[in-house]
Amino acid sequence: MLKIGEKSPNFILPRDGQGTLGLNDYKGRILVIYFYPKDDTPGCTKEAIDFTQNLANFNAAGASVIGVSKDSVSKHDKFIAKHNLEIPLLSDTTGQMCENFEVWKEKSMYGKTYMGIERATFLIDGDGIIREIWRKVRVKGHVDTVLNAVLTL
Repeated sequence: MLKIGEKSPNFILPRDGQGTLGLNDYKGRILVIYFYPKDDTPGCTKEAIDFTQNLANFNAAGASVIGVSKDSVSKHDKFIAKHNLEIPLLSDTTGQMCENFEVWKEKSMYGKTYMGIERATFLIDGDGIIREIWRKVRVKGHVDTVLNAVLTL
């Protein structure tokens, strides 16, 4: 299990629009990575909008924010356009980043079990060290909690 104080797993993934983003792109900068189950679902939409509305505060604190799900780049593009999102969204279609961050979990709904992304957020400092981990995130108030943690780094 990943722990606070450990080096973040490395990654390079395709992002919305075009191109790729990886851990090395954020060297020297605080990075918030939030994993979410699926584009354009109620909780995921609320979380993405909350991060977008607070992006200036994160930037002022020297932090970048990226979202990650297994949705395709084209789904990310539609999600961003529909909700005017300003956060880069990475497409982990192979699930490798989800596995490396240990967010690919067995879930249960209405008595059925299935595999899916656990809503989780990681705070990584400019040296690539994990400084905070939130698992089984509840969307309401979460962005404020993350921003407060960024401000204490």
